[in-house]
Amino acid sequence: MKQNKIAIIYDFDGTLTPKTMQEYTIIPKLGINSKKFWDSISKESKSTGGELMMIYMRRLLDEAEKKGIKISKNEFHKMGKNIIYYKGVNTWFNNINKYSKKLFSDIKISHYIISAGHLEILEGISIKKYITKIFASEYFYKKNGYAVFPKTVVTDTTKTQYLFRINKGKEKISESINTHMPENKRPIPFHNIIYIGDGMTDVPSMALIKKEGGHSIAVYEKNQKKQIKICKQLLNANRVDFIAEANYNEKCQLYKRTCLLLDYIVSKIKYSAELENCKKIKSY
Repeated sequence: MKQNKIAIIYDFDGTLTPKTMQEYTIIPKLGINSKKFWDSISKESKSTGGELMMIYMRRLLDEAEKKGIKISKNEFHKMGKNIIYYKGVNTWFNNINKYSKKLFSDIKISHYIISAGHLEILEGISIKKYITKIFASEYFYKKNGYAVFPKTVVTDTTKTQYLFRINKGKEKISESINTHMPENKRPIPFHNIIYIGDGMTDVPSMALIKKEGGHSIAVYEKNQKKQIKICKQLLNANRVDFIAEANYNEKCQLYKRTCLLLDYIVSKIKYSAELENCKKIKSY
C-alpha cells in the first residue's frame, strides 16, 4: 500500500479553544453556574465511581428538564457557531495543507478531532469544513427530535479506539477494528500521525501514538503556569515531542514545530517511495 497519508489529530477543549465547548454553548443557555455544576459532577463521580462524562451528559438533561428546556440536535448544532478559538485556528488548516504540499506533492493530509465533548455541537463549528472526521460523545434522540440519554461516550481512554480507526481506515463505528491488519496495509500508519492535545486527559492517546512511532505536541495557554507545568511534565516523560503556546498563527512556535514534524514524516515517506523505485529496477 502507498502510505502517503498524514493525519493530524486534535483534542478540542483547551486545545483549539481556551474554554470547554460547553462554556460557550449549553451551559449559558441553561443558565448554569459553570464551577458549581462541574464541581457537583466531580463530587458525584468520586462518591459513586461513575464515569465523569456519562454523569455530565445525564445531569445536563436533568438541568434542562428542571428548566423546561428540551434539547434538540438542531439546537446543539446552532450553538457551535458561538465557540471562540485560539489565535490562528481559522487559518491553521489551510496553512498546514499548503506547507505539506510544498514538501511533497504526493502527500495527502487529513485533520481529525477526537473529543469527549458533544458531537452535535462540533457538527456546527465554523472549522468543520477542514475536518475529515469528528469523533465525540453523542446523545440518543427520540422521534420528536429531543435528546433522552447518552448514546456514545468518549473518555480519555476510549479515545485510543478512534486512533486505531484512523490508523486502519475503519472510521465507521459499526466497523470492527479487532481483526489483525498488517502494518503495511494500514492507510495511515502511526508514524504518519501527529496528535495535538493540552494536558493529562490526552496522556493515553499521546502514549499510544508515541509508542507506535508517531508524534505528539502539548499546547498551553499563554501565561498559564499550571498548564505550562503540566506540558513540561509530559515533555519530560517523553509523552510528547514538543510543547508550545496554543497560538496557531504561522509565525508562532506551534506552527514551526508542527512543520518540523511534517518535514520528518515526509522525508520518511519520500525515502520509502524512493526505495520502492529502486526495487523495481530490473536485473539483466
